[in-house]
Amino acid sequence: MLMLKLHPWHLPKSTSPDSRYREMFNRSQLTPEYFLLTGLPGLEAHYPWFIFPFCSTYLVALVGNSLILVVIKKSTSLHQPMYLFLAMLAFAELGVSVSTLPTVLGIFLLGASEISFAACLLQMFSIHSFSIMESGVLLAMSVDRFVAIYNPLRYTAILTVPRIVGTGAALGLKSVILMFPLPFLLKRLPFCGHKVLSHSYCLHSDLIQLPCGDTRPNSILGLCIVTSTFGLDSLLIVISYVLILYTVLGITSGEGRRKALNTCVSHICAVLVYYVPMISVALVHRFMKHAAPAVGLLLANVYLLVPPVLNPIIYSVKTKQIRQGLIHLFASKEIIRGQCQ
Repeated sequence: MLMLKLHPWHLPKSTSPDSRYREMFNRSQLTPEYFLLTGLPGLEAHYPWFIFPFCSTYLVALVGNSLILVVIKKSTSLHQPMYLFLAMLAFAELGVSVSTLPTVLGIFLLGASEISFAACLLQMFSIHSFSIMESGVLLAMSVDRFVAIYNPLRYTAILTVPRIVGTGAALGLKSVILMFPLPFLLKRLPFCGHKVLSHSYCLHSDLIQLPCGDTRPNSILGLCIVTSTFGLDSLLIVISYVLILYTVLGITSGEGRRKALNTCVSHICAVLVYYVPMISVALVHRFMKHAAPAVGLLLANVYLLVPPVLNPIIYSVKTKQIRQGLIHLFASKEIIRGQCQ
């Protein structure tokens, strides 16, 4: 009898349960075509009541921040460090609003809860990038206020327009670079049929709950991003205001102290409007796990919608120059309309 020697590649492949499991998933579609977004569970019948609040909120956010940008661009007197940073803040908040608008209004207006995988990754990238930029701008604004109070005579010499533009470009580039790897890390993961998200938009913290593969690289990178941006920015903002308070206490005149602190009121409100909803969402997820799901989802929507709505109002009310710029803008439009008629 002729004996044949079998080489390893001639041997039959292993038929262990693990290999059959992998083969089964290799044949299936591990990357979903779409995700299912969640509105407010249990309140679907009341969605018509949410249409007006959500539409009004987005309208105020889009119009308010657009007007801030237009006023600062058209008024040469506002081409100063404080207002240029405000323009960056308005741009970032406009980006956040535009990023969440399609899916939030799609759910409450049209009942459209599906979003394609690629569109979901793009929305996640946009929301987080603009949020990181917003946090960085708030930090830059706190440094701006410190320089203005600590050394007012050299304020414009220190914060020149090229430096401010460079700061804005650096903040935008930083947010893009930090977020760039996350979509690719998510694309390599197998989702194994899991496609129901917990929010009305795509967030990284929500997406990494779905894959059946190893999400540790995503979690570690996500934690590093949160720590190096929101965590570090908030700490430096607190340090900036400690230095501001120390500087103000060194001013001998009571009127001088009041004027110095008054220049910070709008920025303090902007910081509180940004960080208080964020902390509230984190506390609800941490300590109120048994609360109705709609509570956490409503707070999550508030966290992304309230700052773009309130900040233009705060700066329009508290900042005389912005208020005058808005009045001049509308007055010039009325004059042009009257001439056309």
